[in-house]
Amino acid sequence: MSVATDRTVELMSRTLDVKGRSLWEDARRRLFRNRAAVVSIIVLGIIALLALVGPFLLAYPFDAQDYDVVSCAPDWWPDPAVLCYAGGSHWFGTDSVGRDLLVRTLYGARVSLAVGLIATLVSLIIGVAYGATAGYLGGRIDELMMRFVDVLYSIPYIFLVIILMVIFNRNFFLLFVAIGAVEWLTMSRIVRGQTLSIKQKEFIEAARASGVNGFGIITRHIIPNVFGPVIVYVTLTVPASILAESFLSFLGLGIQEPLTSWGVLISEGANQMETAPWMLIFPALFMAITLFCFNFIGDGLRDALDPKDR
Repeated sequence: MSVATDRTVELMSRTLDVKGRSLWEDARRRLFRNRAAVVSIIVLGIIALLALVGPFLLAYPFDAQDYDVVSCAPDWWPDPAVLCYAGGSHWFGTDSVGRDLLVRTLYGARVSLAVGLIATLVSLIIGVAYGATAGYLGGRIDELMMRFVDVLYSIPYIFLVIILMVIFNRNFFLLFVAIGAVEWLTMSRIVRGQTLSIKQKEFIEAARASGVNGFGIITRHIIPNVFGPVIVYVTLTVPASILAESFLSFLGLGIQEPLTSWGVLISEGANQMETAPWMLIFPALFMAITLFCFNFIGDGLRDALDPKDR
């Protein structure tokens, strides 16, 4: 009996020593088993690293013009008629005023990624705070707040951004805020829907009974529990913000010279598509790869955070 008892005690101690995995630890493991998401994270990291350090390592400033190499093809381009044999090496060719396209593509990546990330951060802060407040308060306040969102939804998206850009002038930093101030609408709806289901849970009732006020319940209990779907939507908001900036720059309402972004480069390349196709190919390729990466990461996070797939 003593041997069996010792064996039972040993098994119980081993069981108690086993540590469980948290929701986020389990989600991280599931995410890193998704090959498409992992490859996308690596590729996106490489693009971000190139955007940060690439312009410093290359020989040409992003705004330096050289009229001896106007609209020159990359050094490896198969058509010798559009090659230039002066002015050094240009791996991506040059634009219509002789600026190195590789440097401008990497510098444009800085601006486009910054717009995507900062505009998403603005929409995250506004949308989460607005949606959680509306869902928790409920009643007439919720109805009033969500009708305001519906009114904004009825106005064309780009029209709102253009109005904000006209009011605040075409300022580089205010472009981030203008896009983020429109992107928060869907975020608020997602957070409100999650809040309506969470606020009826037992732990919210326990928090109320223990004397926690509404602000404390929203910040300490509701918002942390809606982060799953919010994180997934954030990965889709970043490419949407990049596309919005590109579209505004394409229309001439976004980034202005001498600064550049992928949208500006694509706009310039579209005008020279027949005579200098490389001006369109390279920035469009970088932008397409980045958007694909964000979408694959979003799909991976959705699968990793979905409790039904466990």
